[in-house]
Amino acid sequence: MAASMDVPESSRHADPEAAAAGGPDAASRSLRQIAWQRFRGDGVGMAGGAVVLLLILVALAAPLLVAWFGHPPDRFHQDLIDPLTGGVLRDPDDPLQGLDPWGGIGADHLLGVEPVNGRDLFSRIVYGARTSLLVATVATVMCVVIGTALGVVAGYFGGWVDVVISRAMDIFLAFPLLLFAIALVGVIPDGAFGLSGNDLRIGVLIFIIGFFNWPYIGRIVRGQTLTLKEREFVEASRSLGAGSAHIVFREILPNLVAPVLVYSTLLIPTNILFEAALSFLGVGVNPPMATWGGMLENALRFYTTSPHFVLIPGLAIFVTVLAFNLFGDGLRDAFDPRSSD
Repeated sequence: MAASMDVPESSRHADPEAAAAGGPDAASRSLRQIAWQRFRGDGVGMAGGAVVLLLILVALAAPLLVAWFGHPPDRFHQDLIDPLTGGVLRDPDDPLQGLDPWGGIGADHLLGVEPVNGRDLFSRIVYGARTSLLVATVATVMCVVIGTALGVVAGYFGGWVDVVISRAMDIFLAFPLLLFAIALVGVIPDGAFGLSGNDLRIGVLIFIIGFFNWPYIGRIVRGQTLTLKEREFVEASRSLGAGSAHIVFREILPNLVAPVLVYSTLLIPTNILFEAALSFLGVGVNPPMATWGGMLENALRFYTTSPHFVLIPGLAIFVTVLAFNLFGDGLRDAFDPRSSD
């Protein structure tokens, strides 16, 4: 047993092919160091990661950014709106000049204002980022925890345990998630589990996404576990008397970090789109709380007179999803043992 503990971490957990692909001194480096070197050389992946980091900082600093550059997200600016059409006036002091095709974009309103009520779009986009990233990130963490735990158990123990968990995965994957979410969110009460209003709706959205999407990660983890449990370092630990708990937590799980991390970054944008779709359909977060999907739903009525109202939240969703996908692709290439520098 002691001999297993003396083996260097990089030798036990790094794939030999990955070490060979990393350069002449790659044998002395861990898989993490090799992956970081590869990722730094991927300009597209680094750009995606930088945008993801920026979005996270924007979401965390939303109150500060709004205080500096915007207005309270629910404050109406009716003086900027044409009372007849609901469009944004070109000059509030001279309504005869007509509507502003740019939606009031200027120094006072960086991204313009919404038609009809005149709420500041910059503030609502920033707070919408907080809502979308909160739901997507927490739901993804829930998917990872459930999927990793059940995938490892199914892959390592096999037999009837694997059969039961695999059939459960098939059932969850065949479940009409969107229809279930619409039905459940539409009938939830005003208060439950100590939560009420949008706090309860956000909690329900996180539960639906996290609880019903875990098989996507569970299948990947199960397949990786089936391969890893036959590897030499696992057989060596087993021959030295290591128990199942030691093998799972010290040998298999560390080797699952890379694929789980990569797939998580690709699952987050899917969850962002799912939350936006529910808000767009009117069964997500209730107004006036800012969400990108809810803003798009409101914008469809004004796309001819205020095209910026459709464009800005649409671009926010597009850029966020694209950045996460590029970041995830970069991580996947960095951790792929068959790639080369």
